[in-house]
Amino acid sequence: MAELKPTRFSHVRPQDTAFVDQGLRDFFLYRDLGIAEATGGRVLAQLVKANQPPEHGTGWHRHEADFHIVLMLKGWARFMYEDKETKVAAGDCVHQRPGIVHYLFDYSPDMEYLEIVGPADFKTIDVEGPCAVPAVTPWPTDHPAP
Repeated sequence: MAELKPTRFSHVRPQDTAFVDQGLRDFFLYRDLGIAEATGGRVLAQLVKANQPPEHGTGWHRHEADFHIVLMLKGWARFMYEDKETKVAAGDCVHQRPGIVHYLFDYSPDMEYLEIVGPADFKTIDVEGPCAVPAVTPWPTDHPAP
């Protein structure tokens, strides 16, 4: 077993790191909060926000992670967790148990959430879905992309 690195203090301000399009999904933007480095890879904390209107969403998948929460900061997102539709709105917190099959298929233009996952280098596995996914809500035509 690899020796764990000690954790260290970390303080990230908005001006320290920008939102970038180099994350798991090209229709989202991601802001790293420095926690993966500070914890030696034990935990990832990042802000995720809408960058483009939903077309196909994330597709059905699961994560190989020990811990995963989503705290919605702005807007809303609609998920399928197994065969249950769940709307997650600003202020809601979701714990995604390890291995849960899910699909983020719809979100508001102002959607932004905090995602905390352990370990930081978790894997995402595409899977067959257990059911059909509802239609997305079109963004207003007068609403510019974020």
